[in-house]
Amino acid sequence: MTEGYSLREVGKLLGLSRSILGRLIDAGFVSPTRGSRREYRFSFRDLVLLRAAQGLTEANIPSSRILRSLRRLRSQLPQQVPLDGLRIEAVGDAVVVSEGQKQWRPDDGQYVMQFQVAAPDGRLAFFDPAEASPPEESWFEQALVLERTNAEQACEAYRRALDADPAHCGACVNLGRLLHELGRMREAEAVYAKGLAACGADGTLLFNLAVLLEDMQRGDDAAAAYRAALAAAPDLADAHFNLARLCEARGLRQDAVRHLSAFRKLTGGR
Repeated sequence: MTEGYSLREVGKLLGLSRSILGRLIDAGFVSPTRGSRREYRFSFRDLVLLRAAQGLTEANIPSSRILRSLRRLRSQLPQQVPLDGLRIEAVGDAVVVSEGQKQWRPDDGQYVMQFQVAAPDGRLAFFDPAEASPPEESWFEQALVLERTNAEQACEAYRRALDADPAHCGACVNLGRLLHELGRMREAEAVYAKGLAACGADGTLLFNLAVLLEDMQRGDDAAAAYRAALAAAPDLADAHFNLARLCEARGLRQDAVRHLSAFRKLTGGR
């Protein structure tokens, strides 16, 4: 299994763009390792430092002070996420790190930041310490990380995100896809049905539902779902392709040609 977090995963977890991450790396706030394909791989400590660096930068703290302090902080952070969480916050003119019942100072200075790193089941999530539990977006972020190692736990985290916000379309799409991959077809169908009721006619939800229905050998229902997906999002190239294939199998050659033509137009003729 690949160690650490990819650039894409870090961007999703912290809500940072590639350009911002690139500037933080270039400034020396973190020194990620390289994977087998020379891609960046970030450790837990890198994620904590990136989040802190971004918050301090937005608070107009001088870069030289941030870099000096975070270098000291890096050497004191644990290798793994403590199960009872890690909190980093400004208290007066000092940075205080709380690890379980312990508190310690990595450095002095006037910092303006406050966030919590929580680790249910040993996995990483960020949220404001004033909150009793992670909000739905933190559950969603946890699920994205858990997908890499534990699909069942990822499903549970997506369900928690949907409990907090039934119209969280991304959580619904990902949960349905995971259940489909796990072979739990009926559960996936129920998730998509609830998602469509809460989110409305979302093209991605309808497309995923159509793919699921095909795998359940329900071709007519799948074709109807593909058509609904295209009504909601006409530029879904794969929906045109899949629907063309279904139409061809049913002898609807004119419809098949029309959808195949749309697919080729959207994909540049490939």
